[in-house]
Amino acid sequence: MHPETSPETAPSLTLPGVSVVMPVLDEEPYLADSVDRVLAQDYDGPVEVVLAVGPSSDATEAIAADIAAREARVRVVPNPTGRTPQALNAALAATTQPYVVRVDAHGFLPDGYLRRVVELLESTGAANVGGRMDVVGEDDFGRAVAVAMSSRLGIGGSRFHVGGEAGPAETVYLGAFRRAVLEQLGGYDERYRRAQDWELNHRIRAAGEEIWFDPSIAVTYRPRRSVRALAQQFHGSGRWRRRVVEHYPETASLRYLAPPVVTAAVALGTAAGVLGAVTGSRVLQVGWAAPVGYAAAVTAASVPEGRDLPPRARAWLPAVIMTMHLSWGAGFLRNVERAERA
Repeated sequence: MHPETSPETAPSLTLPGVSVVMPVLDEEPYLADSVDRVLAQDYDGPVEVVLAVGPSSDATEAIAADIAAREARVRVVPNPTGRTPQALNAALAATTQPYVVRVDAHGFLPDGYLRRVVELLESTGAANVGGRMDVVGEDDFGRAVAVAMSSRLGIGGSRFHVGGEAGPAETVYLGAFRRAVLEQLGGYDERYRRAQDWELNHRIRAAGEEIWFDPSIAVTYRPRRSVRALAQQFHGSGRWRRRVVEHYPETASLRYLAPPVVTAAVALGTAAGVLGAVTGSRVLQVGWAAPVGYAAAVTAASVPEGRDLPPRARAWLPAVIMTMHLSWGAGFLRNVERAERA
């Protein structure tokens, strides 16, 4: 008869291996901290981290090389295009573990994140699991952006932005995937410079797999630091979401169509108002009702949203929300130039 195994001599159960893939470009302020948060995870299983680094204009490449030189679990692969889907696919090709966790270089994993997403992958059977984007600003402008990006008024009703019940979802923030599903679907579609995560999740659901949202999971995200950078971000997102709608017309919804309709109305109303002021036409001057009414509505609606903000951040909030709406809408109306679609 075999002797009983005591708790002291029982072998530990090793969790499945995890590959963390990270697209990296111009991330000098955040890269080292982001990678440190991954390496500090309390996870009793193999963890590998692959940084797909693009041609950066700051010290990002040197920081990535230094991290890899002192940490055996981290590798660097080149991403000559600097584009996110190419980076993710290059990192994916350089990894081997059964679960793949996407992390952005300006995102910071909370303690226990890897353990929790693996638990969900195994308990739900989903192809992709994830949670909320916890937007944290570093100054008054950033705090206003954080509120806007976590509000239905600012960014719509996606649960990974505004929260909600745990369960099946259209998409989640970042995501933790079953490698087999990613390989079956061919990874990220490199035609999408933006919105590639949403497009991938659409294909996952179309293949009969499930996306699982858990609001208890939250990854810290640092927002853009200026109005210009925020406008560029949302303009690009609008352009590429238009491309998604062209490829998948069934995905068009009021949430996506409202910003371009509002943007067009504000632009036409402003143009009419200016022309009316020049020509003296009172009929055309009625056009001012569109931009003025829109600005007044956003300002009024932002009051309850910003009630917990400090005064300067509260003052920024209406401008931030309008920047997000109108930049996204203008991008959607502009669409993606043919030269960018390859």
